[in-house]
Amino acid sequence: MQSYTLYLSKPYLCTDFCIIELKNMKKTVLLVLFATLITACGGNKQQFKVEGQVEGADGKTLYFEQAALNGILLADSVKLGSSGSFKFYHEAPEAPDFYRLRIEDKIINFCVDSTETIHVEADYAKFATDYTIADSDNNLKIKELSLMLAALQEKVNQLTDSYNANKISNLIFTDSLAHMINAYKNEVKAKYIYAAPNTPYAYHALFQRVGQYTLFDPLSDKEDVRAFGAVATSFNNLYPHSERAKNIYNIAIKGMRNVRQADSGIEVNKNEVAETGIIDIELRDIDGNVRKLSDLSGKVVVLDFTTYQADYSADHNLLMREVYAKYAGRGLEIYQVSLDTNEHFWKTAADKLPWVCVREPRGAYSDLLNLYNFQSLPAVYVINRDNELSARVDNLENLEAALNKLL
Repeated sequence: MQSYTLYLSKPYLCTDFCIIELKNMKKTVLLVLFATLITACGGNKQQFKVEGQVEGADGKTLYFEQAALNGILLADSVKLGSSGSFKFYHEAPEAPDFYRLRIEDKIINFCVDSTETIHVEADYAKFATDYTIADSDNNLKIKELSLMLAALQEKVNQLTDSYNANKISNLIFTDSLAHMINAYKNEVKAKYIYAAPNTPYAYHALFQRVGQYTLFDPLSDKEDVRAFGAVATSFNNLYPHSERAKNIYNIAIKGMRNVRQADSGIEVNKNEVAETGIIDIELRDIDGNVRKLSDLSGKVVVLDFTTYQADYSADHNLLMREVYAKYAGRGLEIYQVSLDTNEHFWKTAADKLPWVCVREPRGAYSDLLNLYNFQSLPAVYVINRDNELSARVDNLENLEAALNKLL
């Protein structure tokens, strides 16, 4: 987003005539006119500021990014000098929203809910773990969660190394991993989610992940659905018009319907449930057009998460072609989401496919892995004509049977 500096640098708004006139005015009038010029340049927008220093990062690029619902969006960046100082401005959100500072693959997450100033001090070598962030209980809690997650990741890595070196059996690996994850989730639920479900850090906690492992399952785990419901209810009451509140509310309702959990912490009637439908996806096709999954309402849809660069891709798409040719005339559509990192390869491979082909540019880092709860590809789901998730198809040999129930 633009900063005040950018607004004032537009030459066609700050003309020589304005400068001459300003010099002839008294101080009070000058200040009024200066404020008017800022307003004319868009300065009337409420903004927040992110500032601070990063030691030992001379020549490194610091990225300021927004963790939006539709992905990580670049807001600004700066090449750091010897002092390591930085300053970013961004339009203030109407409800709490999430942002991050990034150097290479090192990330500091934080939230903003007003026209505040976020002050960060960090060291390049330990950028993501050894930093200070001032005057925000929410961001101190987000830091605590980040450190806890890093510790969990280290334990998981050690366990994985032992398994790969044949030091432990598959059974021990699986049981130990489940124990680690469940212990972490129980602690996070108790200390961060249920203790304050109306806070941004509670929301942040729900979407944590270790590598490709989804910590909280919002669609099928009863206890996790209950946690999502607690936060969704609070956010819906506090920020009813916020897109983020609507999104988590939708997720919670979907999960509650899946597990039929009456005491999930969120109360809705059948009409509200029916209106929410699927967790929507909105991505661009190879022509750059935005294609929404929900726009296919009225059709039976195969939602297919895949990657064209994988070894399985040719056989997988051959099967999809056979299914499409057989059922398209009866109201079937395929909405295929590519998680390929190579955009050119994806466009070339998808060019002649007859169904809806979109790409998730975040790849394996997409929130869709969390929301649809899959850790491997391909991942295939069937959606009925009412825009409701009907089935997950783990074995593609059962795909036609699932379709025949709906077509």
